[in-house]
This record gives sequence, C-alpha cells and structure tokens, in this order.
Amino acid sequence: MKKVLMLLLLSAFLKVSTACTNFLVTKSVSGGCGNLISYSADSHVLYGALYHYPAAEHPEGSFREVYDWDSGKFMGKIPEIRHTFNVVGNMNEHQVTIAETTYGGLSSLQSQDGAIIDYGSMIYIALQRSKTAREAIKIMAELAENYGYASEGESFSIADKNEVWIMEVIGKGNFEKGMVWVAQRVPDGYICAHANQARITTFDYQKTNKFDDPKAKTFNSKDVVSFAVEHNFYKGSVKDFSFSDVYNPVDFEGARFCEIRVWAFFAAADPDNFGQNAAYWDYAKGNVIRKKAYTKDSCQTKDNFAKNRLPLWIKPKNFVTTHGLMNQMRNHLEGTELDMSKDFGAGAFNCPYRFRPLTFKVGGKEYVNERATATQQTGWVFVAQMRDWMPDYCGGIFWFGTDDAANTVFAPFYSSMTKIPEEYSEKNGSMIEWSDNSSFWVNNLIANFAYSRYRLIHPEIEKVQQKQEKEFIFRTSEIDREALKKDSTEAVKFLTEFSCSTASDLVKSRKELFTKLFMKFMDGNCKESDENLNLIDNGNGCGIPKVKFPGYGENWAEEVVKHTGEKLLYKTN
Repeated sequence: MKKVLMLLLLSAFLKVSTACTNFLVTKSVSGGCGNLISYSADSHVLYGALYHYPAAEHPEGSFREVYDWDSGKFMGKIPEIRHTFNVVGNMNEHQVTIAETTYGGLSSLQSQDGAIIDYGSMIYIALQRSKTAREAIKIMAELAENYGYASEGESFSIADKNEVWIMEVIGKGNFEKGMVWVAQRVPDGYICAHANQARITTFDYQKTNKFDDPKAKTFNSKDVVSFAVEHNFYKGSVKDFSFSDVYNPVDFEGARFCEIRVWAFFAAADPDNFGQNAAYWDYAKGNVIRKKAYTKDSCQTKDNFAKNRLPLWIKPKNFVTTHGLMNQMRNHLEGTELDMSKDFGAGAFNCPYRFRPLTFKVGGKEYVNERATATQQTGWVFVAQMRDWMPDYCGGIFWFGTDDAANTVFAPFYSSMTKIPEEYSEKNGSMIEWSDNSSFWVNNLIANFAYSRYRLIHPEIEKVQQKQEKEFIFRTSEIDREALKKDSTEAVKFLTEFSCSTASDLVKSRKELFTKLFMKFMDGNCKESDENLNLIDNGNGCGIPKVKFPGYGENWAEEVVKHTGEKLLYKTN
C-alpha cells in the first residue's frame, strides 16, 4: 500500500485543485443510465493517470501512512482497517464515487496545525472503506474529527447506486481540531453542480445524524452553526444560517469564475429558466445582490447573504444521459455573450481558450479571462456511472479521459477491474517525463495542435470523439450481458480484460489520429481527406495531395486592415 501511495503522490505533486467542476445527476433523470457524477481535475501540473488501489487484507494493529494529496508531504499515521476495497479512479467496487472542488473559504479556517487528513486522503481512505455514500460521509466526518482536517474548504460529490449527495466542509483553523460540515441528498429527479464555490445555503439542521434512516436527507456536524456564532463569523438563528454565505461568501470571482460553470449546466438542462434572459445570468456574470454589503472575514447576518444565487439543484427539462454529461463537460459558454470563441481574444481561428493568468490589466483596470467548464490545463476528467439494477461487479463504469474534456475521449473502465492498462498508469511518464504510449501525452498532442487552428482542427477531432464514445456506450451494453452470464470471479476477469484492451486500443487510435491531423493541417494548409482523415491523391498517383489554403478568415482580415491601415495595401503599377 505504501508503494502505491507514493506512486500516486509523485504524480499529484504540487497539484492545484481550485479549478475543478462537478456535475451530479440522479437516476430518474439520466435516461436509464443510473446515478451519474462528472469531474474535471484541472491543474497546470497534474499528470493525468488512472489510479488504482487493489482490495487488500491488513494485519490487525497495522497503520496507514498519510501523505498530503497536493504536496506529497508526510502527514502522519492512522490505524488501518482489516479489509480495504478495490478502487479504480474515484469509484470503488461497491459503486461508491467521490469527487471534489476546492472553494477555500474564510482565511482563518484554511489551515490547521497538527492535522493529518487532507481532502485527497479523505477521499481515497473513504473509498477504500465504504459500501454506501452514507458510510463515506460518516467516515469522512470521523476522520477529520479524530485526526484533524488539513485542507481548505471543499465541496464533495458523494454517490452510490442508490443515492447522490453533496457534502461541504471547512476546517476549524487553529480554534479547534476537525471541521464543520453539512451534507444534503440531491432529490431523485434533480441535478446539482458545484465548481469551486460553496453552494449549500440554508438546511434542516440535525441535532443527531440518523445515518441508518433511509428517509434522512441532511447530515451535519453538531457545531456547524454554534462554531460560527462562537467565533463571530455569524450572528442570527439556526433557521437562517447559510453554510456557504457564512463560510464562503460568494463575491464577483465566486460567481464569474465558479458559479458560471454551474449556470452553464443548468442552462443546458432548463434553458427557459436559466437562459441569458433569466435573472440568474446576471448573477453568473458576477453581479451579486445583497441587502447589506459584505465585508471580507466579518461577522455575517442574513442581510449580508447573497439574494440572487443559483438554486442548489434543479429539475431538468430533459434527460441528462451518460454521453450527454460527457458533452456538458465540454462547455465553453457557447451561445452566450461571453462565448470565448467570438471575441478578439479567440484569434483568427476562434479558439475558445484563454491561457493563464486568469486576469490582466490595461490602463490601470483589471480584466478577466473566462473560466469555462472545459479548460486546457485539465489533468483528467471522468463520468462515473452507478447502476442499481446490476450486481456491483458489473454496475459501476468509470468513464475516464485524460487532458482537456473537449478534445479527449472517455473510455469505459469497470470499477471491479483488478489492474490498470499501461497507457493510463501513473508509472508511465510524468509531467517531466515523456512517454509515447501515455494517454495523457497523446491527448495533449491532439489538444494543443487543435488550439493552434481550432476552427479547422477541432471539428475533425469532435467527429472522431463522438463516434468512438457512442460505440463504447453501445459496446458496454453488450459487455454487461456477457458478464452477467458468468460467475462473479470470471466476470471480473472478463471486465478487466475488456477495460484494459479497449483503453489500450483507444490510445493507439489517438496516436493515429494525431498523425493524420498533423499531415492534413501542417504548414497552415488544409489537405483534402476522406471521412477517415486519409489524405486524397491529386489523381496522378504520385502521392501528391489536393491542397486548400483556408487563410485566416474575413473577420481577421478586417481586423488586420483596421490596425495596419494601408501598410499592407496591394498596389498596381
């Protein structure tokens, strides 16, 4: 276990986790796909790999070493349990899935001396120990209570085949050991989302958590309100208390850089109520309305709380399927006034990305680059699919892709699988070590080539992407049927082989795609090709292609003339 942990931590060293996005979909609105959770792990230094913790037996009295997920720092030891479950990525063999986004929160609560459990360790320890989402919530709370919480404020998505939960936590700083927290069950028939801004506001405070009560919809730390009152973070009643507005008050950045990704998901699911003509759009652009101005780190009352916030969850107008959720992770604010492919910053080829830094100054004023759901610095993305009508060894599919969601392909990995294909292994390459058969590096070749002439190259990538993902989804339905004919042991072997071979073949096809794209678009040209991107001979049989010169486009030409005047004017003699 220590060896596996160290390999994981080396790949995650210096990970920056404050640009992530989670979408949550309950089973009755997923079009028969089960419960769904999506996650993008966005960081400029995170190597995209599929982590694996094999199920294991541990001697009685043994201890587990804990290392900080972001830095690799040794934090301490905690007692290990006798049996830990198989974990593939962020899903375990019982279909429990945990994802996160970091929101930071009040500055005085962002660090805790002597604490052992950081958010990343909390996720993977809980996955190795829980059979249900409720168990995971309870374990996470107990870990922080017993060993201290060593991270900033976090929003967690926690789900199993039956239920979907959002849990938000923040440490107690150096006031006390542990964390304050609240968890709410997303009602079946609804969707939810979070993206680096705490989202739970008021809730039904529980004096005692009833984890075994199937009707329970809220859990919370007993001091989630009293701690805020005692330390002058909040003044008011328990009924009016808002977790987010007290521990992570939303401001311009919280709305424009974070909540806008939630808005985009909601707007796609219910355009009538969340489109650009609705009041929520103004909020998503950063215009936060309060009855009384908020002063940073001051004591809050309900008058300081934001009045125009997005709801925590909504009922979608249409189903959000597995593939639909994959495509929602590819959003760049298309169709809005903030569509990054439409302004001057998009360049001649309408690139919907803005490289960092996030803000810039001109003439003494500060301006922003948008933070859309799909972003160039993504390490990996997933859509976790949890199905209650199947046995656990077959029910959980972890759809996983490396690098930018808009240009990658989600591959199916069953959560019972017992090994990871080399192409997705954390042992194969790193952020400072190239590997020709690493999924991460191959997908980065494709994506970064697309950024150079996005309008021309990305559509070719998208056609292949959509076709492959639809084929994978169809294929898994056949694999499900075959697996269910076998006993559980043989089925796990079968599903492991399918997952590994499919992923390996995908990386091979991605390498081939890059070579075809490079040949077609090299030197600014655009060579004619067939539907499979094979270049077409000019008809003379000498290996000479047909070539087009797409140029930069009419809008770009107009901008060039606007800025150069007659310097480039063609003159006749």
